[in-house]
Amino acid sequence: METVAPAVDLVLGASACCLACVFTNPLEVVKTRLQLQGELQARGTYPRPYRGFVASVVAVARADGLCGLQKGLAAGLLYQGLMNGVRFYFYSLACQAGLTQQPGGTVVAGAVAGALGAFVGSPAYLSVLGALETIWRQQGLAGLWRGVGGAVPRVTVGSAAQLATFASAKAWVQEQQWLPEDSWLVALAGGMISSIAVVAVMTPFDVVSTRLYNQPVDRAGRGQLYGGLTDCMVKIWQQEGPLALYKGLGPAYLRLGPHTILSMLFWDELRKLARRCQHQGT
Repeated sequence: METVAPAVDLVLGASACCLACVFTNPLEVVKTRLQLQGELQARGTYPRPYRGFVASVVAVARADGLCGLQKGLAAGLLYQGLMNGVRFYFYSLACQAGLTQQPGGTVVAGAVAGALGAFVGSPAYLSVLGALETIWRQQGLAGLWRGVGGAVPRVTVGSAAQLATFASAKAWVQEQQWLPEDSWLVALAGGMISSIAVVAVMTPFDVVSTRLYNQPVDRAGRGQLYGGLTDCMVKIWQQEGPLALYKGLGPAYLRLGPHTILSMLFWDELRKLARRCQHQGT
């Protein structure tokens, strides 16, 4: 994959993912409602106001209005900008250093970049800007990173899957010569293939991360339901069944899938534009 300056990739990655977030945030709202539904309750023992994607969209719209489908957009944009800016910056550094040319290098670089991005973006994922001051005052600095134990593994595996499969899928599509080599359709096809891998590996971690961030906490900021990633995963498995780790899978794909496709497409096209501008400048 051709590289651009890491600082440029920081801006391009953040911009591409923020743009994708605008389109996919309503799907994130629905996915979160489904993942929290029936928390730590056996299947069939709780009411289900959210049943499937379409019914859930209607339920959210009825309860909160159409604007309810864009709840948390400001926090989502902040999170996507911070997390993906850092993620693409460090991935670009790895590309520039030639690490991604080594066997397994793309996976490792994507995982490390994802972990760093998730850590930096965790406070934004936790809450909207207006709540950050309250969290800081009540729980201290550590409170801003509540749930980071679920966010880092989630983005680590997702980033590794996304960047590794996108690069290889795009190269494979180009080798088949189905499409013009420089066409945006190549990146679109690569993103579509990548999205399947991303959702498959991320969904269990996504469910756990959602639970960790949304659980009530005590005065010390400790979670009252889960002690961390492993505890949350075990409790979900034991009390709700293993399939509960894939709660909201349909909306998860409808959100993560398009987000992956759009993010990688926008990123790839913006990089092409940046390279053209760079070549014209020289």
